[in-house]
This record gives sequence, C-alpha cells and structure tokens, in this order.
Amino acid sequence: MKGKLLFLLSLLFFSCYKVPITGRKQLNMLPENTLMDMSLTNYKSFLEENKVVPTSTSNTQMVQRVGAKIADAVDRYMNANGHSKRIKNFKWEFNLVEDKVVNAWCMPGGKVVVYTGLLPVSQSEEGLAVVMGHEIAHAIARHGNERMSQQLLVQAGGIGLAVSLSEKPKLTQDLFLLSYGATSALGVLGYSRKHESEADKMGLVFMAMAGYNPEKAVSFWQRMADAGGAKPPELVSTHPSNERRISDIQEFLPVAMTYYKK
Repeated sequence: MKGKLLFLLSLLFFSCYKVPITGRKQLNMLPENTLMDMSLTNYKSFLEENKVVPTSTSNTQMVQRVGAKIADAVDRYMNANGHSKRIKNFKWEFNLVEDKVVNAWCMPGGKVVVYTGLLPVSQSEEGLAVVMGHEIAHAIARHGNERMSQQLLVQAGGIGLAVSLSEKPKLTQDLFLLSYGATSALGVLGYSRKHESEADKMGLVFMAMAGYNPEKAVSFWQRMADAGGAKPPELVSTHPSNERRISDIQEFLPVAMTYYKK
C-alpha cells in the first residue's frame, strides 16, 4: 500500500503540464509515446474493420484538405509558442469512414477519423473545420490521457500503464478506445464540461489560423443541437450542445478572430 501511494505521489509530482492556449494545469500520468504506439495499432485495426471511403471521392478529399490545413495551423501555433514537444512524432492521417453516426475523433499522434454521418450537419468545409479543429484540440490538450489516467486509477487500482497492459490487456484496450471515442460498442467516456470548453476554444484558434472563419462555429453547434431530435448525436451525447456552450463560444470569438486571415 505504501509503495502504491509513493508511486501515485511521484506521478502527481512529475506529471503536471499546462494546456496550450488556455494555460490550464493538468495531470498527464501516462507516457504519450506509449499512447501513440497504442494509437497506431488501434487506428490501423479500426480502418481494417470499417469501410473507408476512397480518396478519389470529393468528400474524402475535403476531409483531407481541411485536416491538412488545421494540422499546419497546429504545427505553426505549437512551434511558435513553445509547445513543440506536444506534437513531436505526430504523423497526421485523415480518413472518412462510411457510418451514419454523427461523430469524429482524433487519437494521439494525429490519427483522425470523420464519419460520413457528420457531413450533412457540417454542410461545408468551414462546418467540418469546426469539428475537426475541436477533435484535434482534444488530442493536443491530451484530454484522452487525462481521462484514461483517471479510469486506470479507478478501475485498475492505480497501477502503471505498462503493468496494466501486461496484467489487464483487455481492460486497458477498452479504456483506450473509450477514452478517445473510437468505439460505439462499448460506449464513450464523456469529456467533462471543462474539456469540452477547452477544445472549443483551442479548435476556434486552430480553424482560424487555417483560414476558416471561426464565427461559423455558432451556426454549426446550433445545427448540432437540433440534429437527432430527442437523441443527440454521438459527438455531443454526453454533453449536449446548449445555450451555455454557444454563449461561451461567442464570448471567445473576439480572441479567435485575431488569428483569422481569409
């Protein structure tokens, strides 16, 4: 018991970081390199098990075009503001998957998937940039690391990731997929309101730097709130889009607009 307590205290001491743009202090108790390795393996498996829309289609080309612009914006922002270590070893990849679910996600290392069910709601490149900027922001902010760290503490008794992978591989695998929203069979571990707000703000900056008008985020989240009627889309199922979210976005828009150039 004493050894586990010392282990947890050491994690708390050595795992404090600041999130880019917002400056919030966070605890990332899991090594990002290991999560990136897991990301590569799971991303490959996901693409093999699902129908990937060919790159020859206009929709896939749009996803890859928007993704490339936002990735470039992320690289520029992070390198210019002393956060280059956060994107070290990132190898961006963008795929469109045939699925009616209104969702998208980004794994560590820049592995992004957009579902075709999202496109009728996004409606345009700018609408798509809102979502992709938001999901990429979750990865840059390492929100998945925070969620998985918390779940390992609760469900795996506070053991380290390497030990968990060795002794409880199925649990660790499921927690990883849940933490990054890359599964529907198991459900999704909802981001906290704090994470959602942070991803909104960071995503606005990234899409603005990519040349997309961040003001379009307001109409997108209004459409998202209306989509699906009584059952909200997977993307907002745990934190439905509401007046507070849109109000927070509108409040942050003057900051985001300072990064916007057509």
